[in-house]
Amino acid sequence: MLQAPVSTTSPLPAGHPPVKVPRVGVLLINLGTPDGTDYSSMRRYLSEFLSDRRVVEVPPLIWQPILQGIILTFRPKKSGHAYAGIWNRELDESPLKTHTREQARLLAAAMGERHGEKVVVEWGMRYGNPSTASALEKLTAAGCERILLFPLYPQYSATTTATACDQAFRTLMTMRRQPALRTVPTYHDDPDYIAALANSVRTHLAGLDWTPDLLITSFHGLPKSYLEKGDPYHCYCLKTARLLREALGMPPDKLRHAFQSRFGRTEWLQPYLEPMIKALPGQGVKNIAIMAPAFVSDCVETLEEVNQGIRETFLTAGGQNFTYIPCLNSSAGHIDLLVKLTEREAAGWL
Repeated sequence: MLQAPVSTTSPLPAGHPPVKVPRVGVLLINLGTPDGTDYSSMRRYLSEFLSDRRVVEVPPLIWQPILQGIILTFRPKKSGHAYAGIWNRELDESPLKTHTREQARLLAAAMGERHGEKVVVEWGMRYGNPSTASALEKLTAAGCERILLFPLYPQYSATTTATACDQAFRTLMTMRRQPALRTVPTYHDDPDYIAALANSVRTHLAGLDWTPDLLITSFHGLPKSYLEKGDPYHCYCLKTARLLREALGMPPDKLRHAFQSRFGRTEWLQPYLEPMIKALPGQGVKNIAIMAPAFVSDCVETLEEVNQGIRETFLTAGGQNFTYIPCLNSSAGHIDLLVKLTEREAAGWL
């Protein structure tokens, strides 16, 4: 005998708190930024950043006296000067914060068009503000029972992707009710990422009235010992460079890779960017284009270190033409990529 279907919904008992409609959260996580260029703001930011055991693996008993007593006495002033040269005066913040906020806004708009109010997008920083914890709190308050962590690092490294996820996990350890989590994996060789990079190169070079002799892909450096311990970052960077060269149809001698931002006296991943740049004019390379594929947002390492410092180094050494190709930032191609990666990694949730 057929039975009437049983209802799966029932009125809430008296006094029960409101039940939010379950939603899916997406958290874009970037490296971080100081709150200002003054000494105190820079010292606070650098202390948090350089105290991360994922970043500096020297035992704290040895490292902290050096960091707090020597490095943070002098480095905040130098770093503050670098940030001051690229600071967003209108919003009183670093370009990294400006770009990350805009990426989140545009991703939210795109996901809203495709999925309605089911998806909530937030953004946060591993170091500085807005914090990863505050972003997770916003997502859970919005009813997100499932959250996709999206570290904005195409090439995985323990010093970037892993520590970003670590920070989110620490926040979850304090929660009574935890959301379900997924993390976006490395996408250094994703066809859509490579296509977005290639399109940015073509668009930029089309606007020049000269032709580069060489395209340089500059990646943030890493101590060589980290590679020897198993960090895959070096391999991922080289694969990105190779795939980009192939997508552009360039011969091997027209694209080189290098590593920038070396810190300390230990050996880092090579070739180092600055010595390479200095030597190029003497080798007959007078016109170069340079980009930083490991960064999805322009920041102090790209705008000050590369577009200002490396430009000056090259021209002083005898170079004639130098152009910096901006990061993907908030370009349509980058937002399309973020949408595709989000939908792929949140499959079954949306």
